[in-house]
Amino acid sequence: MKKTILATIAFASCLGLSGCYTPQDRAVGGAALGGATGAAIGGLASGTAGGAVAGGILGAAAGGIIGANTAPPPPRRRCAEFEVDPYGGRHCVAWY
Repeated sequence: MKKTILATIAFASCLGLSGCYTPQDRAVGGAALGGATGAAIGGLASGTAGGAVAGGILGAAAGGIIGANTAPPPPRRRCAEFEVDPYGGRHCVAWY
């Protein structure tokens, strides 16, 4: 029972790290979340501390790689102000 409670607390504490937007932040959050999940699964599957350590290491590596590669693209810039050149063409001079 204590193991389940500790695993739940570790998993819940990592959820705050999963809402980041830069690839570096998402890699750290993914590694933390993957490490906690891997340790819990490895510990429960093998019943030993070595299994928990191995699961945590593999989970952290996989979570870091997946987290860094799934970052959303940066927001698209939109033109806020146009300028007209002598030939009638519009060019953007300010973005938001």
